[in-house]
Amino acid sequence: MLIKSMKTTAVFMSIAITTSAAADEMWVSNEKDDTLSVIDIETMEVVRTIEVGERPRGITFSRDHDVLYVCASDSDAVQVIDPATGEILHDLPSGEDPEQFVLHPDNRRLYIANEDDAITTVVDTETRRVIEQINVGIEPEGMAVSPDGKIAITTSETTNMAHWIDTETDKLFANTLVDQRPRHAEFTHDGSELWISAEIGGTVTVFDVASQTEKAKINFKIQGVHQDRVQPVGFEMTKDGRYVFVALGPSNHVAVVDQKTYEVIDYLLVGRRVWHMAFNGDESLLFTTNGVSGDVTVIDVEKLEPIKTIKVGRFPWGVAYRPSP
Repeated sequence: MLIKSMKTTAVFMSIAITTSAAADEMWVSNEKDDTLSVIDIETMEVVRTIEVGERPRGITFSRDHDVLYVCASDSDAVQVIDPATGEILHDLPSGEDPEQFVLHPDNRRLYIANEDDAITTVVDTETRRVIEQINVGIEPEGMAVSPDGKIAITTSETTNMAHWIDTETDKLFANTLVDQRPRHAEFTHDGSELWISAEIGGTVTVFDVASQTEKAKINFKIQGVHQDRVQPVGFEMTKDGRYVFVALGPSNHVAVVDQKTYEVIDYLLVGRRVWHMAFNGDESLLFTTNGVSGDVTVIDVEKLEPIKTIKVGRFPWGVAYRPSP
C-alpha cells in the first residue's frame, strides 16, 4: 500500500509540474531593451527574457501559436521565433522600419506597415518572399485584416487616412479620411465595422465596412487630465461585442467603451503611457503595455478594475497571448 501511495503521489507531482510548465503566457515586446518578456499568466510573473532585434514593436503569433512574428523596426526585419525555445529561426523581408503588421486568416500572408517607405509590404511567410509592395500614405502605422480575409487596412499617420486594400489583387480600392495621426485599426469580430484610433485627434472613428463611410465618432474626456494627454492608440474588442478597451497613451488610462452604443462607460487608471493590450484566452483578463513605467497592468474584465502590475523591460510596446501547448 505504501509503494502504491508513493507511486500515486509521484504521478500527481509529475502532473503538477507539467501543468505549471505549460501555463498560458503573455509575450511583451520591449522596444528600448531589444527584448521580449514572457509572462506566466498563472503566477503573473516574468519567467523568460528573450533577446531579439533592434526596437521590437509589433508582435503576433501564427494561428496555431507555433511561431511568433516580431517587427524589429530598427533592424528592418520581421523575426520569426520558436516560442518553445526562444530561438530566432530566421528573418523575413519586411521593407524599411516595419511598425505593425497583421497575419491574414490564411496563416501565410503577412501585411506589414513600413513607416519610412510609405508602403505596405505583403510577405509570404512560407516562401519568405515579398509578394507585393503597395503604395499608401505617409508614415503608415496601423494594420488590420477583415475576419473573412478579403480586406486589409493600413493607416497613415501623416496623411490621416485609412487605406482599403483588396487582398485578392493587393490593390487599393478606397481611401477614407480620419482624424489626426491614426495609430491602430481593428475590424469587429463580425466584420461589419472598422474602428480606427487617432492619437492627436483624440478620437476613435467607426466605419461601416460595406460602404466605407463614417458611422460614429467617439471622444474621450478624463476628469483632472489635460485633453492634450488623452491620446487613443491601441485597443481590443471582446468577442461577445460588449466592450472595446481603448489605450489612451500619456493620460495613463484605458477607456471602456460600449461597442453597441459607442458610449464611454468608464476610465481605468493603469501605468504610464499605456500603448497596446491583449486578452487572455477566455477574455477574463486584459494585459496592457505601459511604456514609460516599464510595466504591464492586468485588468479584471468582469469587474472593470486593475488588479496587478507586472514589471517588464524598458518601454513595453506590443503584447500577444499564447495558450499553453
